[in-house]
Amino acid sequence: MDTKLEVVTLPVSDLDRAKAFYAGLGWRLDADFVLGGARAIQFTPPGSGCSIHFATGPAAPPPGSAQGLYLVVSDIEAARQELAARGIHIGEIFHRTPEGRADGPAPDGAPYNSLATFSDPDGNGWVLQEVTTRLPGRIDTGATTFTSVSDLAAALRRAEAAHGEHERRTGQADENWPDWYAEWLVSEQAGTEPPK
Repeated sequence: MDTKLEVVTLPVSDLDRAKAFYAGLGWRLDADFVLGGARAIQFTPPGSGCSIHFATGPAAPPPGSAQGLYLVVSDIEAARQELAARGIHIGEIFHRTPEGRADGPAPDGAPYNSLATFSDPDGNGWVLQEVTTRLPGRIDTGATTFTSVSDLAAALRRAEAAHGEHERRTGQADENWPDWYAEWLVSEQAGTEPPK
């Protein structure tokens, strides 16, 4: 049976302030209504299959206690610039090394290792993580999808660069480049061996 993570609940102290913050991020407002005597507000990040709800009151965890919420992006520098342009205070890009945290994006461009953090007004902590190639087995190879135009465009640019290297290696133009691109895009997303 398929199970899909649909919603994450964030503890906040002020619903309207939280609503304004997440609307300011450019996230889609899915709902704002009263249900069972409580206000329900839901947002979805662009391209995400998972949404967020807000929780307030004595039954909710303390505001700001949600930490390490990952937002995967295909271009961390562009994503960081977009958030900064929206007035969000976001930390500098960093990567992890065996010794700890180091400034700047991962020098080898390794997926999963270029990060930047920001918090909402209550202190709930978000992590931007750049992922361009998935680890093997992470994505169902029979269900390759792109959730936004910008993710597909970025993947096509990476495929173009890889295909250019392929043509340089072979020393000739590849008439079947659409097939090569398609295979490369699927393999990159699924974490399987790309075409040579």
